[in-house]
Amino acid sequence: MSSSSSAPHPPWWAHAARPARPAVPWALMVRAAAGTALPLFAGLACGRLGFGVFAALGAMHATINDRVEPAWSRVQRIGSAVGASALGMVIGGALRHFDVPLLAAVAVLTLLGFASGALSATGPRGSGAGMLLLVSAALGDGMAPAHPWWAAGPLMLLGAGLVLLLGLPYRPARPADDPRVQALAAVYQALGGLLAALGTPQGASARRVLTARLNQLQDLLQNPLGDLLPRPRRPRDRTGPRPQDSAQLRRLHRAYEAALAASEAATGLLWAQRPVPPEVAALPTALARQLTAPTADTPTAAPTAAPADTPPLPNWSPDTPARQALDAALRTAADAVAGRAGDPATAVRAAAAPPPDPWRLRARLLSRGSVRYGSRVALCVAVAEVVTAGLPLDRAYWVPMTVAFVLKPDLGSVFLRAVSRAVGTVLGVALTAALLSLTTEPWLLAAVAALCVALLPYSAAAHYGLNTAVMTPMALVLVQLGGQSGVAEVGPRVLDTVLASLIVLVFGYLLWPERAPHRIEPRIVAATGTLRAYLLSVTDPINPADPAAPTSPAAPAAQERAPSQVWLRRTAYRALADARQEVRHGLTEPPPAGRRAEAWLPATAALERLGGAVAAYAAQLRYGGRANEPQEVARVLAALDQLATAARAHRPPDGRTERPTGPHNPERSALAQAAGELEQLLS
Repeated sequence: MSSSSSAPHPPWWAHAARPARPAVPWALMVRAAAGTALPLFAGLACGRLGFGVFAALGAMHATINDRVEPAWSRVQRIGSAVGASALGMVIGGALRHFDVPLLAAVAVLTLLGFASGALSATGPRGSGAGMLLLVSAALGDGMAPAHPWWAAGPLMLLGAGLVLLLGLPYRPARPADDPRVQALAAVYQALGGLLAALGTPQGASARRVLTARLNQLQDLLQNPLGDLLPRPRRPRDRTGPRPQDSAQLRRLHRAYEAALAASEAATGLLWAQRPVPPEVAALPTALARQLTAPTADTPTAAPTAAPADTPPLPNWSPDTPARQALDAALRTAADAVAGRAGDPATAVRAAAAPPPDPWRLRARLLSRGSVRYGSRVALCVAVAEVVTAGLPLDRAYWVPMTVAFVLKPDLGSVFLRAVSRAVGTVLGVALTAALLSLTTEPWLLAAVAALCVALLPYSAAAHYGLNTAVMTPMALVLVQLGGQSGVAEVGPRVLDTVLASLIVLVFGYLLWPERAPHRIEPRIVAATGTLRAYLLSVTDPINPADPAAPTSPAAPAAQERAPSQVWLRRTAYRALADARQEVRHGLTEPPPAGRRAEAWLPATAALERLGGAVAAYAAQLRYGGRANEPQEVARVLAALDQLATAARAHRPPDGRTERPTGPHNPERSALAQAAGELEQLLS
């Protein structure tokens, strides 16, 4: 069926208004409510409500950055974000306390805007820290300071520490409760969903779900040094993990490796439109249940003995290279989950990401993208400060604070965020006005603030406008508790938000030389580059996946290439997911940006299918006995280079690829068919 005959895409406003339906994060919501309510109630009880408000702000900022992940990762994520928030609050408080002249204050906040934007462009953690640095500086410059003035920052750290403390395990940790184990189980659930959807129209969406789950698991397994899972220390190191902990890490790592190999094989089967028997598709789901089952909490005395409820392996005869690759990966996964040593002849081998350069953060801060985004934020903050200085606004800090929220780089389209921020603020202000007209009882308002903070983890994942509608009442109620607001003052917040949104739309969107295609095209270039590297690693003359490699003289070189190939494969799939996500963000913008984003959809679909073709070709090389085909490799590389050149020139290809109507013939080269599809797209 041709891609051009598919159903038309909904209009941009339908993309923008459609909320997601995430799972309810009950654990995050409960500790968010408790972390906010306890400081407020303690401040009310002690007669120091101002201190309680600043501690509650720290708890709220910690909640925004809280995730279900290992304790050390939580400390790093929340610590970096709230540390930047506390620093911004101290800087803003100093500007207010020392009555810094207006021009100097504008210059300081503009420089903070540049630092905030540059830090935000370095990655997810930098995004949270950069946004809160600017938000808190604006709040500290506008809100009534604590007494002493510098106490606001430490109080925020205290509130964030409370959220961290509430997230610590309250019982001895069980392996099944480890967030990494939970994420691995989610990967196997998604793998089972993909295998069940092979040969159906739901296959592509199931593959995207699996890629997202693998990305989440990889983030959880990635420690600051860049290795996947801490390496067990030697037994003589008394500070190292206990033997059962080391065994658990090895078991988790093997299961992760098998999941990567099975995902590659499943991607090849999806591309070939070749389903698998139902009992094979059901095995990953059974393994997911086994990972989180209570029997997995107690290590078995004999590692080679399988638990009684280990799911049986399917009795089938894989007849294609991709099916044989899937069978080997699932057998390795079953051995890893059951605690068996496994068969070395069929075991899959994966590896962690290479350790990052220790200067990577500095390089990112000084990169062109970071400087560009920092300049964008600085421009909008400077305009906001100049405009608010010339207008009689009673809470001028609301405008730069809104600018910081709207320009957070990892939340999608700036246009969508600006519009959603205005609409959400109107709804939030209406709810707050109705509440304050009924009561101003501090204890009740403190409970309402805690309830709003509890809703933030869900609303942030559902829709930016909904998140704003929840965050606005929380912020206004905290300001009311600080004695700085009333029923008559909630209306101007709508004008402040509309003003900030207009500043962002004009200076950060319409006049800024960056549109959705300019964000999409670098992703397309990155995806073509990673796919190119992945293909070259697969077609290396010394095949690291060749079972005969350990007996050949080139075995050491082959084994050294294996980690590189695994990492390149993961990097390629992740880059494809990023490109698809950026296209989806572009579809939420009005024409012409939305139409330009839609024009890149065929290219992203073709690259995703090429990833499946390379996976199928890798299986053919290993299990099908196919010899390397330099001519077909050259065709694909030339097509990738041509697509990257078109992306750099901002020219989306006009062609459409005809997808095959039946399963791929395993006797035919998977790479030859992929080359033909790419050439048709670029013709």
